[in-house]
Amino acid sequence: MIIRFRSKDGMFRVSDIDAFSEDLKSIVETKLLNKLPLGVSVNSIFLSDKANEKGKPLDEFVGKDCNSLGLKNGDMLFLSYEEEKESVDSTASVSASVSAPEAAVAAAAAAAVLPPLEKKQLPIDDELDKEEGLIKRPRSNFCKHTDKGMCELCVPLPPWDKNYQQEHNIKHISYHAYLNELNDNSNKKNSSSSYISPLEEPNFKIDKNCKGGHAPWPNGICSKCQPSAITLAQQPFRMVDHVEFGNSEIINNFINSWRKSGKQRIGLLLGKYDKYDKVPLGIKAHVETIYEFPQLDETDGIIIQDFKLNLEINKIINFLKLKPIGLIFTDLTDSGLNNGSVLCKRHKDSFFLSSLEVIFAAKQQLSHPNYSKWSDSGIFSSKFITCCITGNLKGEIDIFSYQVSNSAEKLVDADIISGSTHPNEVFISETNKDRYVPEIFYMMVNEYGITVKKNAKPSFPVEYLIVTLTHGFPQLKDDEKNLFLKNSFPIENRNYIGESQDLLAISKSLGIEKNNYNLDLQKLKFGIFDFHLICYLISELDLLNENEKNLILKTVRDNSDTDFYQLLESPGFQTLITIIRESI
Repeated sequence: MIIRFRSKDGMFRVSDIDAFSEDLKSIVETKLLNKLPLGVSVNSIFLSDKANEKGKPLDEFVGKDCNSLGLKNGDMLFLSYEEEKESVDSTASVSASVSAPEAAVAAAAAAAVLPPLEKKQLPIDDELDKEEGLIKRPRSNFCKHTDKGMCELCVPLPPWDKNYQQEHNIKHISYHAYLNELNDNSNKKNSSSSYISPLEEPNFKIDKNCKGGHAPWPNGICSKCQPSAITLAQQPFRMVDHVEFGNSEIINNFINSWRKSGKQRIGLLLGKYDKYDKVPLGIKAHVETIYEFPQLDETDGIIIQDFKLNLEINKIINFLKLKPIGLIFTDLTDSGLNNGSVLCKRHKDSFFLSSLEVIFAAKQQLSHPNYSKWSDSGIFSSKFITCCITGNLKGEIDIFSYQVSNSAEKLVDADIISGSTHPNEVFISETNKDRYVPEIFYMMVNEYGITVKKNAKPSFPVEYLIVTLTHGFPQLKDDEKNLFLKNSFPIENRNYIGESQDLLAISKSLGIEKNNYNLDLQKLKFGIFDFHLICYLISELDLLNENEKNLILKTVRDNSDTDFYQLLESPGFQTLITIIRESI
């Protein structure tokens, strides 16, 4: 059950309360005290069921559970307490420097104590938190006001407006539009009285540590520890709206592996998240490069040999301010027409992502959580994306970008779903001693155009777990450049198709010739701006010291001539050039 506590610093909500076994004092001490302002003493806390009354001290509620006190789900208690002197003084000194309305807002922020994050949310989230994302509308023919006026026909719309979504056939609003909608519905603006975290992670696992007075699952179960019935519907929002590849060479180089071998390939997308202006409060995943894991490629699948990045590769990624933002894989089959066309295997009458791919994507999203200050747990879903390169309806090679829903993540986390022999169907696992599978339903439109609820067992369509994204390539302005300017160095882990990373490949990329001691510095610097070359120089060759490795990374990250010339003069890089000249 849920009990609300109102205090001078706002309202706090405590959930997951056992009405029969937890006494009120332990509830306050274990579930509420950490939400109160610093300096609150347990001995100073008084509770009352009426406003403006001090009530009884907390010690009088020892051994009294919510049921014996007559409390029901959602009831409110009034909380009073005193803070230690230091805390009061520091608060007074801050309040003295601001006006009364500002102090009230500050108190509201303190009362709404957002949960401390293990990791901070992304800068792009902090930036979009400050924006409203209103959808501007032009003045219509029915407006009767002047050009500077505004009426209900032309006033900007909130980014979650349902009519706007229907008119423009929008299936998913942006994550921050969804967040703002929840905040608008659950928290009143400029109110210092209460705060409810708008985001809540679903949990489909059975609680094996239930304190309901029964044996743990599978020997006992109660309404508190078992998950509720699950109803699946299309997720109304998406964490990422658009995937932007830095340039077409990134994709062409990745596909070349299939062109040369006829075998599929998988890679890790490295890049960053940025604002996407074509969607209100939108986010795009900008891909700078693709790192290819050690893998065994087959014509109909892939075996990943090592899915972890080594320390040196991780250091390179972090130094260059990049992060793993997704996975990309191929599913290509030549049409046999000798015209470069491929088979279209994924479409509305077959599948877009198979059930196994959805489960794999969900596991990756769980491994790359999205940190959010608006969630009780500090985590909400993921911005990790999945891209598939396959044939479209025209027989052309195309990219399709997806995420799986938050519900899909939690179904996989609870081990409730598994792959099926039918790729477009997700199979629901059976209840066993390790998992409890609740009732699962999904919403569908029947042959009469009516939305109905249908039992999902034993399997349900995979599209209920998929969120589609758009993709494209940037139109860069004159002052904008991709981080990696070159993509000619052989890609890692491609020895099986005759592409090897060696000193000869370095000489070609950097323009180093055997008997020519006049280096083309512009070509040399330009050649360093290649992610795969950087990885080889830093993680594979044992010729450069830490300072020289950092000079390479600074040259690329900051496009710094100073660091580049320091690198040229360093003994390790000079030794590398000499060895290359002697080897080719």
